Amino acid sequence: MADGGAPASSSSLVEKQFEDFRLHLEESGSLRERIRAVAAEMESANRIMHSSLLLVHQSRSVPEVLEKAKGQIVVLKELFNRLAEILRECPGQHYRYHGDWKSETQTMISLLAFLHWLETGNLLMHHEAEEKLGLDASEFGPDIEDYLIGVCFMSNELPRYVVNQVTTGNYDCPRKVLKFLTDLHAAFRMLNLRNDFLRKKFDGMKYDLRRVEEVYYDVKIRGLTTNDDSTEDQGTTQA
Repeated sequence: MADGGAPASSSSLVEKQFEDFRLHLEESGSLRERIRAVAAEMESANRIMHSSLLLVHQSRSVPEVLEKAKGQIVVLKELFNRLAEILRECPGQHYRYHGDWKSETQTMISLLAFLHWLETGNLLMHHEAEEKLGLDASEFGPDIEDYLIGVCFMSNELPRYVVNQVTTGNYDCPRKVLKFLTDLHAAFRMLNLRNDFLRKKFDGMKYDLRRVEEVYYDVKIRGLTTNDDSTEDQGTTQA
C-alpha cells in the first residue's frame, strides 16, 4: 500500500464515528429511562383515578365520585409538565420516544373524558384536555390519535353506566347516553382512519352504541321513559 498512513486515518474515522454513536445511544438511553420513570408514575395515577371513577357504577353519588377522581388531575398535570421538561432536551424529536408514554396518555384521556362527561354531559375537547394538564400545544401536548383512542376507551364505560343507572330507576339516562354516542359516532365517521388500532377501537364504539340502544328501546317499550324523548328511533348502529 503506497500510503502507509491511509489505513490509520480511515481507522480513526471509523472509531470516531462509533464513539459518537456510543455517546448518542447513551444519552438517548438515559433520556428514555427518565421518560419511562415518569410514565410509570402516570400509570399509577391513572390506576388511582380509574378506581375512583369505577365507584360511579356502584350507585355512588356523582359529585362524591368526581371530587375523589379530580384529585389525580393535579398529579397528572405535574407529571406531564415533568415530561415536557425532559422532552425540551431533544427539541423536535419527541416522537422518537412517544411509544414510551402513549398508552398512559390514552388511558388518561379516557378517564378525563369520562369524568368530564359525568360532570357536563359533553365531550372533552382536545384543547380542554391540554388545558387541564397545563400543556402548551405549540410545544408539547396530547397526540391527536392518542386523544381519539382515549375517547373510544371512554365510550366503553357508557353501556355499563347506563345499565346500572336504569337499575336504580334513572330511566332517562339511556336516552341521554344514546344521543351522546350517536353524535360522537357520527363525528368519528368524518375521519379517514388509517391507524389500524384506532380503526379497531372505533369499530368497538359501534357495539357500545348498539348496547345502549338496546337498553333504551327496552326501557321505552316498557313505557318507562318520559314523553319528551329527543332521540328519534333511527338506525344509529348501521355501518
